Amino acid sequence: MTETSSPPSQDFSMLSPDCVLNALESVGFRSDGRLLALNSYENRVYQAGMEEGAPLVAKFYRPGRWTDAAILEEHAFVQELVEYEIPVVPALVLDGISLHRFEGFRFAVFPNHGGRAPELEDCHTLEWMGRFLGRIHAIGALKPFRDRPRLDISSFGEQPRDYLLMHEFIPADLDAAYRSVVNQALDGVRHCLARAGEVRVLRLHGDCHPGNVLWTDEGPHFVDFDDSRMGPAVQDLWMLLSGERAHSQQQLHGVLAGYEDFCDFDERELYLIEPLRTLRLIHYAAWLAQRWDDPAFKQAFPWFNTQHYWQDRILELREQVALMDEPPLWQA
Repeated sequence: MTETSSPPSQDFSMLSPDCVLNALESVGFRSDGRLLALNSYENRVYQAGMEEGAPLVAKFYRPGRWTDAAILEEHAFVQELVEYEIPVVPALVLDGISLHRFEGFRFAVFPNHGGRAPELEDCHTLEWMGRFLGRIHAIGALKPFRDRPRLDISSFGEQPRDYLLMHEFIPADLDAAYRSVVNQALDGVRHCLARAGEVRVLRLHGDCHPGNVLWTDEGPHFVDFDDSRMGPAVQDLWMLLSGERAHSQQQLHGVLAGYEDFCDFDERELYLIEPLRTLRLIHYAAWLAQRWDDPAFKQAFPWFNTQHYWQDRILELREQVALMDEPPLWQA
């Protein structure tokens, strides 16, 4: 969903390869002309070869999504993690600033870090990941974000639902079924939140799925803090879990074994795993809908907004309603 922000001044259709290279040159980096578009849809991200030195990564922020203050707060958080020797990839500070403008676009420049996907079937990998997440959260708990939002049922559930219904994305013959199940799912989320009670919120990565972790022989590097926000610690843990319940519980045990070396974990947050998954599913459908005017989305997600797509979403939410009624995954 679109976050609170200033009006867009430009759209990505005007972001040509020449514009990308000229933007880099405007902050002192001369490219050798090699430009590779990386896998990103919310923003536009490019690896650019340099005439001197290693390639760099240029990230052009989606116009209108974040305020300058929110982007700079993300950069400051990542830089804070660097100062504590946590393996993250910060925006380069050039002439005292990390956020730059060129021809109506806002962009940042990052070092290029390679790596492979983490092997989440390996218990040592899970524990290693947990240790670094525990360290990130120990720093994240030191102070709150002021300009970035909080992950809550309003922004990740109610507002996305309302957007989809208001803009008539749901096929007419499925509208009643979707309305019923999405409201039932949100009631389930509220019930689970009440069961968990008040839990601590802190600065998070926010979108800590395996694709945002680059693994090398030296361990993980966490990248792309674009969705960083305030929320419960378990938000950065549950996306590392997969498979049947017993398998997920085993993975969770591995992650928490490392996590709790650096940061206490409140087991009440385990009540939040399925509610957070439910909110992400609702939010994701609305995220696609809000970006549907972007030609890149129609090309990358041709299955979106079809009859079959919405039938699957209804079934998916029904499954989540049932899962939220089950006992939570406990550390065993």
